[in-house]
Amino acid sequence: MAVLDGLTPKTVFQQFEKLCGIPHGSGNTKAISDHLVAFAKVQGLEYVQDEANNVIIYKPGTPGYEQSAPVILQGHMDMVCEKEAGVELDMEKEGLQLIVKDGTVTAEGTTLGADDGIAVAYMLAILESSDIPHPPIEAVFTVDEEIGMLGATALDTSKLSGKRMLNIDSEDEGYLLVSCAGGVTAKVTLPVECEKRKGFKARLSLTGLLGGHSGQEIDKGRANANTLMGRVLYTLLETVSFQLIAADGGAKDNAIPRTCVSTILLDTEGDVRELLKQAELLQKELAHEYEKTDPDIKLTVELASEQKQTAVMTYESTSRVITALFTFPDGIEHMSFATPGLVETSLNLGILASNLREVTYSYSVRSSVASRKEALLKKLTCLAESLGGYVETSGDYPAMEYREDSPLRKLMIRVFEEQYGKAPVLSSIHAGVECGIFAGKIPGLDVISFGPDLKDIHTPKETMDIESARRTWEYLLAVLKEMM
Repeated sequence: MAVLDGLTPKTVFQQFEKLCGIPHGSGNTKAISDHLVAFAKVQGLEYVQDEANNVIIYKPGTPGYEQSAPVILQGHMDMVCEKEAGVELDMEKEGLQLIVKDGTVTAEGTTLGADDGIAVAYMLAILESSDIPHPPIEAVFTVDEEIGMLGATALDTSKLSGKRMLNIDSEDEGYLLVSCAGGVTAKVTLPVECEKRKGFKARLSLTGLLGGHSGQEIDKGRANANTLMGRVLYTLLETVSFQLIAADGGAKDNAIPRTCVSTILLDTEGDVRELLKQAELLQKELAHEYEKTDPDIKLTVELASEQKQTAVMTYESTSRVITALFTFPDGIEHMSFATPGLVETSLNLGILASNLREVTYSYSVRSSVASRKEALLKKLTCLAESLGGYVETSGDYPAMEYREDSPLRKLMIRVFEEQYGKAPVLSSIHAGVECGIFAGKIPGLDVISFGPDLKDIHTPKETMDIESARRTWEYLLAVLKEMM
């Protein structure tokens, strides 16, 4: 007996459970893509499967809707695969072990993948139905959203004719997402020169920071370990003579880094004593400044026991690297005037990496205003070039800017009020979603994102609220019915 038997809407949860039986982590989507193709063949529906494993399935409008404008339904088929320590399930080869508990669906010891498996289940349930009124449907299933929206970027949207799109990839019932930030990865590279010197090696570590998503948590005031290390090193330069050997921190450009480690070579024993004195003072300063946001922040120093000949960056290169780390912008640049309380433009130094040839600073740059994003890139370029470096960009994706006139938004607000007896919350986020990719590719696209309540996504504690999933399904069907 299937675990989700007895839950309603029955067809939705049946499809969801089938999906959970197929491994579909980001980068491992061929099996689930083929599952969607096999589904289309069984249903006798036209489909397209591209080289990236994206799938589009087409379904004509039901009686009375044959001549209606088509609607694009969209969600991503990949999930974030995380599991608790000690869980032996191989998420690349084995399906999930589902649990129904306290009105929710979860998975035993792993992520659930309701982000965005519930969207895929909704879409398949509609595509296989014979009694749900709807206009012509273009159901778009993208891959690798969780690792950079790669599927949406690769998709050939010339195969779509719809100008209305329902993206089912939000995690809060009652919220309609009406705008999101665009973004780009900017990597600053500073070439450095090195030499060999004899001195006292010291390792400085910043740890205990909370970190977080560079879009959703950038306004929380949390410390960035990389930029904070720049402050530490620049402060030390005022009283300590040293040269930089290495500075490294962070693993993802879109995550606020929680740790950073730098290694330096000190000239004299007096410099060692001064380092320890200044580190103690800095620890007290940082603990006071971040007691509310990063209460466990810690600056530690480890010293080598004796002098050794070591390859180091020259004094000039050391100065340039630290100057960049301390003075390059990071965090919020502009707040939105259109949406009070929303971050409009920001950047995050997510990855600091070094060797004795070059130091790289990788930023996630975000803005809901394209010109502001470009201006911020120019600022980085100006600063980098003034220090002998250069900037390379990748993964540029557009914003979904708020539409003053949106017939789809008006329709969805009206239907929501009829179903729930209250108005939905119109929301904007300072993060990228696939809506922005599609809006950039399809001129005039009217798009809204919504979804049921999902909690603790991307963690083994992820849950999906069953009643919320049912209400969101009913809302989706009501919106489709009104799309004449």
